[in-house]
Amino acid sequence: MNQIREVIDYLNTCPMFFLATVDGDQPRVRPFGATDIFEGKLYIQTGNIKPVFKQMKANPKIEISAGRGDGTWIRIEAEAVQDDRMEAREHMLDANPSLKRVYAADDGNCEVLYLKNAKAVIYSFTADPIIYNF
Repeated sequence: MNQIREVIDYLNTCPMFFLATVDGDQPRVRPFGATDIFEGKLYIQTGNIKPVFKQMKANPKIEISAGRGDGTWIRIEAEAVQDDRMEAREHMLDANPSLKRVYAADDGNCEVLYLKNAKAVIYSFTADPIIYNF
């Protein structure tokens, strides 16, 4: 869990992170900002009406990237796994209250996904990479 906490702490110091998916043979990248730790797993959130959700369902392999502007950046490769439980959605919304302006745990649109088989690497121009696997 400490590794996941360190990864989320890094992401939280970035203005946003970028999530990449595959749409057929075309890569797609978009900004994200919400993360959560629930039951020892790193979660992200989106709406099921969005293309990004449909892309993750068709091919769950994703990458996340973000930089802090201090000469460091993070890349995470993982599989996104949908968690359809109400308590997982509620936990995400409670951890990210700004999402409640757009989503509700029972609105039929809010989706949460956890990262499985994740490898996160924090890179720097001046130090060796820090690698986390979870």
